[in-house]
Amino acid sequence: MLENTDRTELSSLGEFGLIKHLTQFVEIKNESTIKGIGDDAAVIDFKGKQTIVSTDMLVEGVHFDLAYMPLKHLGFKSVSVNLSDIYAMNAMPKQITISLAISSRFSVEALEELYAGMMMACKKHNVDIVGGDTTSSKSGLVISITAIGEASSDEIVYRNTAKEGDLLCVTGDLGGAYVGLQLLEREKQIFLESPGVQPDLEGNDYILERQLKPEARKDIPGLLKKLEVKPTSMIDISDGLASEILHITTLSNVGCNLYEEKIPIDPSTYNMAREFNLDPTVCALSGGEDYELLFTIDQADFPKIKANPDITIIGHVTHIKEGVNLISKGGTSMPLTAQGWDSLLNKK
Repeated sequence: MLENTDRTELSSLGEFGLIKHLTQFVEIKNESTIKGIGDDAAVIDFKGKQTIVSTDMLVEGVHFDLAYMPLKHLGFKSVSVNLSDIYAMNAMPKQITISLAISSRFSVEALEELYAGMMMACKKHNVDIVGGDTTSSKSGLVISITAIGEASSDEIVYRNTAKEGDLLCVTGDLGGAYVGLQLLEREKQIFLESPGVQPDLEGNDYILERQLKPEARKDIPGLLKKLEVKPTSMIDISDGLASEILHITTLSNVGCNLYEEKIPIDPSTYNMAREFNLDPTVCALSGGEDYELLFTIDQADFPKIKANPDITIIGHVTHIKEGVNLISKGGTSMPLTAQGWDSLLNKK
């Protein structure tokens, strides 16, 4: 989309004109998309495969702050976090619908930036935009995205199917998004107190990208299939590692031992956490928004994944009577608790 420094009011286009304007560059990539934008509803044909559907809503002031979140990044993130749920089912996303509630303070050009980020994410994940809705808002920007994916019935992985003896695995590293948020919030406060001061963000690209432009793990379902490993359970890490482990163990009626020393934390995350006088482990356990994948596998599959740099074994599943425990670096066992992200209370 071409950049435009002029401001075009939303009222000059109207709802249908705005939708037509924002979606004029949408291209259909998937054979399963029979009918996309332009009719009363989309038509999708997965030809015998199971359909996976997930919806996420992002609300200004609760899930994002436009003081430091560029609209293009917000568009990319809003799509990525939704696709993460599809990958967590061991499925592949194919289509999304986008619904926006927009206040009058946004111009057409601002929404072009938002859509540019959304389309960037769609292109990266080979996903079609097939519909949605727009409406007015008196309080700010609200983004609701529904993702639709496909998988064979024997490929789908649920949260409630972990079993005693399984190994607990996680992709990537954790805590980066949370410390990135702390950095952005700190620089925002400094700016509000001294408007002429420029933000000091140099050297922190990794943790900032983890917060502003998270990457859904498109690679993991394909990697696991290549390794001939089907997880026994899986979930994406949106609310923090502890919260997601408790989801799996509660729904599967099992216990778990999580080893603190095994939790993968990037050095830049560790150093920034210490700068804020935060425990890096707590950031990984309760920070959230990492959008990595947490899954369990049968012990027999250990040789297949043990040398893979994208996967870390961080614990094992136990009998429900043993409880869900964090084993500290010193060997002390303590019950695992989750603070996590409570979107209703708007706090970490």
